[in-house]
Amino acid sequence: MSEHDPQDHGDGQPEYEFDTEGFDGEGPLGPLPILAVVGRPNVGKSTLVNRILGRREAVVEDVPGVTRDRVSYDADWAGRAFTLVDTGGWDPDARGLAQRIAAQAEIAVTLADAVMFVVDATIGITDHDEEVVKVLRRSGKPIVLAANKVDDMRAEAEAAGLWNLGLGEPHVVSALHGRGSGDLLDAVLAALPETPPERDAEPGGPRRIAIVGKPNVGKSSLLNRLAQEDRVVVDSVAGTTVDPVDELVELGGRVWRFVDTAGIRKRVKESSGHEYYASLRTSQAIDRAEVAVLVVDAEQPLSEQDVRILQTVRESGRALVIAFNKWDLVDEERQHFLKREIERDLVQVQWAPRVNITARTGWHVDRLVPALDKAIEGWETRITTGQLNAFIGRLVAENPHPVRSGKQPKILFGTQAGSAPPMFVLFTSGKLDQGYERYIERRLREEFGFVGTPIILQQRVREKRKRR
Repeated sequence: MSEHDPQDHGDGQPEYEFDTEGFDGEGPLGPLPILAVVGRPNVGKSTLVNRILGRREAVVEDVPGVTRDRVSYDADWAGRAFTLVDTGGWDPDARGLAQRIAAQAEIAVTLADAVMFVVDATIGITDHDEEVVKVLRRSGKPIVLAANKVDDMRAEAEAAGLWNLGLGEPHVVSALHGRGSGDLLDAVLAALPETPPERDAEPGGPRRIAIVGKPNVGKSSLLNRLAQEDRVVVDSVAGTTVDPVDELVELGGRVWRFVDTAGIRKRVKESSGHEYYASLRTSQAIDRAEVAVLVVDAEQPLSEQDVRILQTVRESGRALVIAFNKWDLVDEERQHFLKREIERDLVQVQWAPRVNITARTGWHVDRLVPALDKAIEGWETRITTGQLNAFIGRLVAENPHPVRSGKQPKILFGTQAGSAPPMFVLFTSGKLDQGYERYIERRLREEFGFVGTPIILQQRVREKRKRR
């Protein structure tokens, strides 16, 4: 089923209302200046972004159209920080998915303080480049012209022809080898406004939420609904999102940072090229988040992929909320089978809050905020050593550990070693059974809550002194 919003594409020319407030260029020094990197497909924009960042961050592959959304990164040069926005290839004549990718680039230009227009110097000026230049001029933003793929003196001479675009000096650069990148960045800083003075930052910053799930379950539709704009390219083709996309969203009177991640494939090793790197980005997004929202297609049976993603979130120690999407397509018969699937396949994460939503229409999406609050509260819960040991005393008195081979391990002492996620260390006289560990975890949840969070239990077995 396509997740398009029909009113966006009814006449073939999507219309957007641009709102520059709340764009994710906020930092501890106030809103950082924003540089949008635009250009035709496959002119080396993402390679140039990686060169500027000094690390492999943007997904790069020698295939046009790998970058599909506008993706922001924190960058700095000569002691000045700015936000770098990588965009999909901009083809003014595009249709369908390519048209929506081009629209994302146009939004990025509207939100930016300056634009870096990347051209392949080895090809020269194309009709598409001239069309893009017209749009850039209408924006009124300062433009830095980057003549990319200038790897030698011969290519540098060819780049001189780019003066004919009327954008001023073409700054020759080789994104692949780094040639000329310093001079290009100096020109960028000259085009960007100065960073505002320091402001009082919110302690800890916005809560970080990773939206995860297998491909085509509606993750991007959910983020667009939360952001109340077409922030991410949405298409019925599975795997449209490749790079994680950060978005600051105001919900329930607070600001949250959402990350829409590429759909996790069945096995990373089976993914080729940009899909392999996209899978790594998803794992990084989970590690960077505080809460993972697993989006599941409620219309379809729970799959092995869904369970594997749950395991990834659990192993990362992040809080978890499960969102069953496309609920408007779930009839009574499907609800019956889904209940059985939850009891069978989600038994290891019964503690995770569950919400039923329809991202396409926004039905019950507001229920995410209370679920996120519960998960964060459970994730950060800490109990005192006195409370824990009083609890252990009651637990052992009610149900002592079974005797194994004539021996009965005892819990001598317990302490909470950390929170986010909650971690407990139990000092014992012998190794506790896994079943008894699960019993302790279940009772901890009954007593203290720990909603929405995994619990880590570690044992420290007291070594007996050997007699001489």
